[in-house]
Amino acid sequence: MDEDHNYSGSSGNNLETSKAERSVWLMKCPVAVAKSWQNHPPSHPQPLAKVVLSLDPLHADDPSALQFTMEMAGTDAVNMPKTYSLNMFKDFVPMCVFSEANQGKVAMEGKVEHKFDMKPHGENIEEYGKLCRERTNKSMIRNRQIQVIDNDRGVLMRPMPGMVGLVSTNSKDKKKTQPVKQSDTKRTRRDRGELEDIMFKLFERQPNWALKQLVQETDQPAQFLKEILNELCVYNKRGANQGTYELKPEYKKSVVEEDTGAE
Repeated sequence: MDEDHNYSGSSGNNLETSKAERSVWLMKCPVAVAKSWQNHPPSHPQPLAKVVLSLDPLHADDPSALQFTMEMAGTDAVNMPKTYSLNMFKDFVPMCVFSEANQGKVAMEGKVEHKFDMKPHGENIEEYGKLCRERTNKSMIRNRQIQVIDNDRGVLMRPMPGMVGLVSTNSKDKKKTQPVKQSDTKRTRRDRGELEDIMFKLFERQPNWALKQLVQETDQPAQFLKEILNELCVYNKRGANQGTYELKPEYKKSVVEEDTGAE
């Protein structure tokens, strides 16, 4: 065994832990930023982004005096913001980062020291609103295709799972059949970015929504919707809109500015 590396497990599935104590940052970024970084060639000399640390020397002991800002090096998207705020969290569940090579070799890359939520900077919120509008419009476009059925012996015409009870074989069965409730069918998750675009579109239609209404509008699992709502919205526990969600101020501002610009 190599003395410079530590391994555990069987000989066919080893774990390299030489970097286990290295500190790493975990950051949740918008879909547009993730796609931009994935398209960045590894051999390109230009860096992906630059992180700027700002500290107020007069209030060095105040945690809020420490601010992180990320500046994108270069993006091809027209309305993609160039500056983002990084909100740091220290109170989170301890996590580690692992990597797996093509040969199946697993390595521990370090421990998560800080967690960041990345969102557009205040001055770029209007550009981000336009980007969300473009993604929403693209997600609404559906390319329909016509398929010719040839000698399938009725395979494609058979009822799909969840449709049992909707189709009757004769007139006597019509009284016995009952439609399957929507809540009994399994809902398939959409792409996270696509669902966020649809949510912005719905909140443009009306400012407040109940969870049950959003489940019916999006046909998405309730638990998955709650994850998106906790990021984009605030929950009204009292008042006239009790039990409903509405957009956070920063996202609500982008929607209002976008509507004003469209007029």
